[in-house]
Amino acid sequence: MEWVSEVLLIGLRPHGETSAVIEVMTPDYGRHLGLVKGARSRRLQPVLQTGNSLLVTWRARLETHLGLFSVELAEARAARLMESASGVFGVQIVAGHLRLLAEREAHPGLYRAAIALLDHLDGLLQSAALIARFELMLLDELGFGLDLTSCAATGRTDDLRFVSPKSARAVCGEAGAPYADRLLGLPAFLLPGGEETPDAADVVAALKLTGFFLDRHVAGPRAIDLPPARSQMLGKLEAEHRQVSSNFT
Repeated sequence: MEWVSEVLLIGLRPHGETSAVIEVMTPDYGRHLGLVKGARSRRLQPVLQTGNSLLVTWRARLETHLGLFSVELAEARAARLMESASGVFGVQIVAGHLRLLAEREAHPGLYRAAIALLDHLDGLLQSAALIARFELMLLDELGFGLDLTSCAATGRTDDLRFVSPKSARAVCGEAGAPYADRLLGLPAFLLPGGEETPDAADVVAALKLTGFFLDRHVAGPRAIDLPPARSQMLGKLEAEHRQVSSNFT
């Protein structure tokens, strides 16, 4: 068995004295693991950094085997990502989320979205907004997508302001106002076709919304935590939002 593909490196663990098992996301073969011999050499260490794109050849005698990877650097973005808080948070969150996918199950849309996200981590607010959109896509790919097309109570397609934690469906402002304390906020920038530039409050609400459903449907049942970098990013955003709010009071 053999295939060649460009991939995103999302993880690595040492194997023996000189080798490593790397974990990659591919457009056609999904999340895939393989052994890289000599991975801890001076030549390969800077190549095998989470967030880099690689050109790999995978070989194995049988499809079910772990197999061997030969690797070449396709795009070095890891060093740039490490230069900013948004980059550090972003690559850790994206890699952690991609590990939630079943091994060797193709998700080409998520692969493309992950690459695009990592190439546009410019500033904490913008990066967090992109991550919230990515998480909506992840939920959909995992079979737990939110229905944000119309109000669950009235069928209206306008003024959608909340999401029901029970049905994962949108609720309009009129129907949801009496129950606002029981509903999750729905920032306008998450709606289909939404182009509104979000502020910090919107992005915090978006991450709390996607985090609620990721925890309920994905992390909770597996008895795992969402990536720690996610809560760190959210905390930093909330602190900045409080600071901005205090400046206007």
